[in-house]
Amino acid sequence: MKVSALLGERFKKAPADCTIDSQALMVRGAYIKSVGTGVFSFFMPGKRIAKKIENILREEMDRIDGQEVMFPVVMPGTLWQESGRFNSIGSELLRFKDRNGVDMVLGMTHEEAAVQLARDAAKSYTQFPFMIYQIQTKFRDEPRSRGGLIRTREFTMKDAYSFHTSQEDLERYYALAYRSYERIFTRCGVPEVVAVKSDSGMMGGRISHEFMLLTDIGEDTIVICPECGYRSNSEAADCIVHNEPCAIELLEEVHTPGQKTIEEVCNFLHTDPINSCKAVLYQRNMDDSLVIVFLRGDLEVNETKLRNLIGAEVHAANVTPDMGICAGFIGPKGLPEGITVVYDESLKTMNSFVAGANKVDYHYKGMNMARDLGEVEYASLAKATEGGICPVCGKHSITISRGIEVGNIFQLGTKYTESMNMQYLDSDNTLKYPIMGCYGIGVGRLIASVCQVRHDDNGPIWPITIAPWQVEVCALKVGDENVRRVADKVYDDLKKAGVEVIYDDRNISAGVMFSDADLLGVPLRIVVSPRSLERGALEFASRDKSFKADLNPDNFVDEVKAKINEMIAALTPED
Repeated sequence: MKVSALLGERFKKAPADCTIDSQALMVRGAYIKSVGTGVFSFFMPGKRIAKKIENILREEMDRIDGQEVMFPVVMPGTLWQESGRFNSIGSELLRFKDRNGVDMVLGMTHEEAAVQLARDAAKSYTQFPFMIYQIQTKFRDEPRSRGGLIRTREFTMKDAYSFHTSQEDLERYYALAYRSYERIFTRCGVPEVVAVKSDSGMMGGRISHEFMLLTDIGEDTIVICPECGYRSNSEAADCIVHNEPCAIELLEEVHTPGQKTIEEVCNFLHTDPINSCKAVLYQRNMDDSLVIVFLRGDLEVNETKLRNLIGAEVHAANVTPDMGICAGFIGPKGLPEGITVVYDESLKTMNSFVAGANKVDYHYKGMNMARDLGEVEYASLAKATEGGICPVCGKHSITISRGIEVGNIFQLGTKYTESMNMQYLDSDNTLKYPIMGCYGIGVGRLIASVCQVRHDDNGPIWPITIAPWQVEVCALKVGDENVRRVADKVYDDLKKAGVEVIYDDRNISAGVMFSDADLLGVPLRIVVSPRSLERGALEFASRDKSFKADLNPDNFVDEVKAKINEMIAALTPED
């Protein structure tokens, strides 16, 4: 490929709506172009990177006996009605009717299609286990598209689905997929990706992991213990607290005029928020019924855990007079009936604390959970905090980081096979439901994530395994007949040797040429210039500036190929 024929202009400044480095560099470097909110077209360099990642995904899925299939982008709504997700998923699922008035959906995930494909083809235990996968376009009507390819509405994804006759076999295969994902991210040039315990969300299942690339621009909050290696998405992390024992006091109602927030009340009563009880109010989306969460005053509610506990989507409550509660003075004692009340485990061992008295301008001091409320059920509903107690090793060592989710794996169980009536005849001659696993990686998000952590001020530094080209030839002063002759030969020789090469053959200044080369991020560069030819050499260097050497213009191909193989080997995990 010659740069003079390459479609797409590279430029110095990114548009104002580019919010993160990877988005800015991929727009400036002509990898992607926005078509609409969360929807992008790919220029050739971006498409070549995507194709290389897809090839790695195929190789690693085939390595663990995956069978590549293809599911439709558009599916009849009846499939999703079978699983129960047609109505349970919100507006992220794009629903429409065809010309015959039939309900249809655009696939945002393909569990239903996978079961529909397999249920008539796998009828006996002898046909299990198996895994099917695809690399396919999906659409999720994402309300918060951001960061270029980090969060989009239309995206390409590798999703795989395994089917098993026992939990033990699912766990065996889950471990294979876990290791396969580690290989994939290493081969794509981001071996630092870590797996964290996660919440299964709408996918269902009991066990799931997300693969996170730690970076400050990440949308996900990651809880990490550097002492023992515990890692979890904050949505699934346990918040462990230790309440210091204190003297039990009599329950006392105290006047707290106008003191509504935890900070105001604790300052007024000269106590610490850890000795108080906070009330956080929500309403169920379906019917606006009130839900009150009580937890220690210094903690925050983990809304994912709350949704899982009550089995409903919620939003922050809009308190009205007819609710019968005193906003700012709400406590667990004396609430009206008919309200869903949940208690966080942080209150379980508190024996003397401040709480609302459910009376305007009044709070309680000396409240004791066991004495004043009797038997109540507790749940883990608080967010983990920096410096908190690790749920594994018990040390005050928790740290909070940010990360981009670049892949996920789930043990789905029989959620979809039962709801869609997929059965097989087992060895004992009884009908049973297969147990499923699910394994996903977003291609575009992985491209952007690699760019986010593999770049400098001038552009991306693509790992050689996914770079759009392996080598770029830059001809400085291409109007010089000798420079043109040598550069053309270098380009032709590399192509004949099977090297992926792009050739900047434009008659432009060195500054512009090198600026464009930096934006293309090709890992190896050969510069042909009058100065280098005067000393009988080609300048050979790496994009990351870790390597530089001279090449013999008459005998250079083997040395270039050796360097390419060395760089690929560095990103190839051991078996």
